[in-house]
This record gives sequence, structure tokens and C-alpha cells, in this order.
Amino acid sequence: MLPFWIALQFLSSFPVRLPGMPSPQEMGRSLLFYPLVGLLFGVLLWGLDRLLAGAPVLLQAALLLTVWVLLSGALHLDGLADSADAWLGGFGDRERTLTIMKDPRSGPIAVVTLGLVLLLKFAALVALIEQQATSALLLAPLIGRGALLGLFLCTPYVRSGGLGQALADHLPRLAGKQVLLLAALACVLIGGYSGVLALLLAVGVFAGLRRLMLRRLGGTTGDTAGALLELLEVAVLVGLALF
Repeated sequence: MLPFWIALQFLSSFPVRLPGMPSPQEMGRSLLFYPLVGLLFGVLLWGLDRLLAGAPVLLQAALLLTVWVLLSGALHLDGLADSADAWLGGFGDRERTLTIMKDPRSGPIAVVTLGLVLLLKFAALVALIEQQATSALLLAPLIGRGALLGLFLCTPYVRSGGLGQALADHLPRLAGKQVLLLAALACVLIGGYSGVLALLLAVGVFAGLRRLMLRRLGGTTGDTAGALLELLEVAVLVGLALF
């Protein structure tokens, strides 16, 4: 169970304490539990939605979004902000892009990007609540965190050393593919047609963003992985709200 607790500690703001420094092999295996952490987030959000049933829709959506951000400690929003700054400020240059990502300061592009992403999530949540289509609360976190597993399975990690390198080097490949298939099956069982639609949207966005990463960087970083997760969640929520 240690790899699960590693995944939960890294992906969430829950006060998880590990018994010691995990080995690189345990770090790699923790990726297998990312979809499960996403499903846990979804269950918590879905339960909160049930508790808030009957509340004003705008307030309900705002509270759901707030809890959603707090569950992850805004970890992936930080990656999205860094990626947005670096993508514009890097002017197409790989090394400059990587350097900007390491800068903890956020520029105006990062602020605008975060504002737009949160606005789209909020608006989509309002629409989904009105449509009583809140299975999206289960699907989006599951797909987003499952996508991180998929990204490390098929994309080189470009920063040597550190947590990301340990994840990439010691991820069990066959088990990772099997977990992804199980996660996809879970989406279909949870959402039916909506689950299939969410998967198709996610695959399309994933492929496009991965191509951008490979063109600019030759692979992924922790920041671009976080950006991928946030943009996939937005795509799933907006897509399900529209269709």
C-alpha cells in the first residue's frame, strides 16, 4: 500500500505521512495509483454535490470548485501557470522555456491563463448542475490523473534527476497500461455515453498537448504534466456541459 500513500501525498493536500524516504521503485509504482486518487477526488466531489443539493446553483458550483482546488493544494494550477509563462516567454527556444518554468514568479500570462481555466471550470459546473449531469465530477478527476500515468508511459521526462525522473525510470510499463485500461473501463461504467465522450475528448486533447511538448521540449516536465491535467479536466467538463 505504500505506493498508494505516496501517490496520495503527492497529488493531494491530505496530511499523509510516510514511514521514511520511498525508494525509486516505490516512487515509480506510485504512478499506478494516480487514477485511483483521481477517483477518490471524484467521489468526494460527488458526495459534496449531493450534500449541497438545493443550494443556489452559483454558490454550489463555487463551493465545488473551491474544494476541488483545495484537494490538490493547487499543485497542478501552479504547473499550468509556469507552463503558460514559459510557453510564451520561451519564444520557441527549448532551454529558455525550461529556464522560465523554474522561475517561481508568475507573469501576466500565467494569471490570465489561470483566470480563464477557473472561469471555464466554474461555468461548466453551473451548467452540469443545472443539467443534473454530475457524473462529470467523477469522470474529470479520474481522467485527469489517469492522463498523468499515460503521459509518463509514452513521453520522455526531460529534466534529469528529481522526483519526475524517478517516476519515469521506475514505472512498471505493462502494469501501467493495464491500469489505464481499467481506468477507461471505469469511466464507461460510471458515465455510459458521457464516459465514452469524456474519454474521446481527453484522448484528443492529450494527443495535441503531448505533440506540443515534444515539439518544444522533446518531452515533458512536472509543470507541463500539471498543465496537461488541468486542461484535460477543463476539456472534459466543458465538453460534457455542451454535449
